[in-house]
Amino acid sequence: MKKIHEQYVVDEEGRKKAVIIPIEEYEELLEDLHDLAVIAERRDEPTIDFEKVKENLTSHL
Repeated sequence: MKKIHEQYVVDEEGRKKAVIIPIEEYEELLEDLHDLAVIAERRDEPTIDFEKVKENLTSHL
């Protein structure tokens, strides 16, 4: 798992109210979230055997 370099915004009593992270880490998290959503959407799609894929690729060379 990637290390997140977060900073917390706290209220007067010291309770965490928000978090600040570097924009690069935020963008990586968004990309990871998108990837997980795509995986979830495609979960029930039929799969193709790897050997069949290799065969199809080499037959078109």
